[in-house]
Amino acid sequence: MSRIGKQPIIVPEKVKVRVENKTVFIEGPLGKLNYCLPDGIGAAVAGGKLTVAVEAGAEGKSALFGTSRARINNMVTGVTREFEKVLEISGVGFKGAVEGSKITMQLGFSHPVILDIPQGIKMSFDPKQVVLTIKGIDKEAVGNIAAQIKRIKKPEPYKGTGIKYQGEHIIRKAGKTAAGASAGAGGGAAAKK
Repeated sequence: MSRIGKQPIIVPEKVKVRVENKTVFIEGPLGKLNYCLPDGIGAAVAGGKLTVAVEAGAEGKSALFGTSRARINNMVTGVTREFEKVLEISGVGFKGAVEGSKITMQLGFSHPVILDIPQGIKMSFDPKQVVLTIKGIDKEAVGNIAAQIKRIKKPEPYKGTGIKYQGEHIIRKAGKTAAGASAGAGGGAAAKK
């Protein structure tokens, strides 16, 4: 049994939660979300708290117990304050812009990369056009679109050019000249002996 799944979710005053036919509906100041519970998992609202439980006779169905509780908790948090992911674009001439419901990025390819912004997601670039901020009330949607954008041009290990999360550390490799210089110095010292 999941320890996370057993914890009740405290519902803030501004948020309305109701459970109907295995679907949890969450409404807050920033929007509405819903989550369909998997088979064998149930939810109940009482006294400003939402609890998730494994239904009787569904012992083998408890694998998604903790996951269900975590996803509902993220939705309760999302309708009160938005989730945010920040991506950094680094490279000579690499930049991006948001134009209406599309995002356009110059990433060193022969053509610009154009993506549609999903509904419920807000994107903006800083004035230098190299820091992309993604915001939304659905944590899963924000994470998915950030990962999809990062996959377009992963940071390479020699110069570090590409798209990375803000604060992400890229392990850098020494180039051929740096590796050759250190190997050559060691080889020369061995020859003198």
